[in-house]
Amino acid sequence: MSKDLDPKLLEILVAPGSGAELRYDREARELISDDDGLAFPVRDGRPIMLISEARKIGGKSR
Repeated sequence: MSKDLDPKLLEILVAPGSGAELRYDREARELISDDDGLAFPVRDGRPIMLISEARKIGGKSR
């Protein structure tokens, strides 16, 4: 059984590359940085905030 992300943690986390705000996709269990176009996995309630572990998604171009 996997744990959900603590909402208090979401209030303080930012994208590691840009410092952008993150949103949580509960169904996919990912923290999404729309600005960076990256999705960071959440495993057992723990966000994996390594760019090397992130999945590329569509995002804003810089």
